[in-house]
Amino acid sequence: MVQSSNPPAPGTTSMATPSTFIFCSCQYGAQAILKQEILSHWPEFKFAFSRPGFVTFKVPEGFPLKSLPTLDLKSTFTRTSGICLGKVQAQGTAELLKQAAELVSQSNLENIKHLHLWQRDTSVPGERQFEPGRKPHTDALANQLADLLQASGVTDKLTVNKIARPDEKILDIILVEDNQWWIGWHQATTAPRCWPGGVYSIVLPDDIVSRAYLKMEEAIQWSRLPMNSGDLVAEIGSSPGGSCQALLKRGLHVLGIDPAQMHESLLEIPEFTHIRKKVADMKRSDFSEVKWLMSDSNVAPNYTLDSVEHIVTSSKANIRGMLLTLKMIKWELAADLPAYLNRIRNWGYQYIRARQLAFNRQEICVAVMKSRGKRKAKR
Repeated sequence: MVQSSNPPAPGTTSMATPSTFIFCSCQYGAQAILKQEILSHWPEFKFAFSRPGFVTFKVPEGFPLKSLPTLDLKSTFTRTSGICLGKVQAQGTAELLKQAAELVSQSNLENIKHLHLWQRDTSVPGERQFEPGRKPHTDALANQLADLLQASGVTDKLTVNKIARPDEKILDIILVEDNQWWIGWHQATTAPRCWPGGVYSIVLPDDIVSRAYLKMEEAIQWSRLPMNSGDLVAEIGSSPGGSCQALLKRGLHVLGIDPAQMHESLLEIPEFTHIRKKVADMKRSDFSEVKWLMSDSNVAPNYTLDSVEHIVTSSKANIRGMLLTLKMIKWELAADLPAYLNRIRNWGYQYIRARQLAFNRQEICVAVMKSRGKRKAKR
């Protein structure tokens, strides 16, 4: 069964119709807070449909359609978003693929370069060995659909589940249920909107000591902090060392600050130093050579900010940028995010972004720099 929201084909009209919808993907369990966040910024939108990790909204008639593919939703919890074309529902993969191809054909999309096909999260990252991102079965389905679209003359050969370039148009296929797929499209703007499903594909080394490696790797790719080989980085809450591994592989020198024990493999690396203390017990002069500060401690956000503030506001420190993990001990703390960011801004940091990374759990990553002009060039 094909159900289409029938948005106007690109270039035919500049205004949304009564049946135009947008989709947002997010972490499993974050859909309620995402809904609140979107409607606070866009009260004219109307909530339409939700499953864990996937939400849709109805766009009011007359909303500028041409702005939707690149619209900045101002959302911390959205991984990626786009215009809904509709959904297909059937028993069996072959029928779903056929219906998906028919819906795309009816939509008259132009200049589509990529096909991103992914399954909404089935669990919280790290639970029951689940991690978000590309899977062999979704890549296989994406290739089958791309072949079907090309064979029927609907599209040229699409690039499947690869990182898009800025401004390229992307066909989105979201496996919401085993028998229900949602179809949409968007235009690549920010780095996460170039990634399939808004998730950066990470190749895991065999020797990682914790899933914190995933979180740090994604945070670096998203933030593009201009860290250079040889720079000194301090991480508060470093045990057992997964995130330190992601930093060390880039040639950085790392101070791991944690009263808990680090994995023995890190202690053998000359560029790593373990300071087995609480950060509150350290002298501010200990940070005089540190360029970058990371913090991922299992405490409420204000406690994390208290620890960091004592360092960055000291005349003995000159921290160029930070990646701070703010734990949402309860989802209600997300309402205080503007206050947290304003507090950081008051330390003299002008460029601040917040995002619930795909490999975060109930937490938010905040990327901080003195000025925007010092970000690393986009790869």
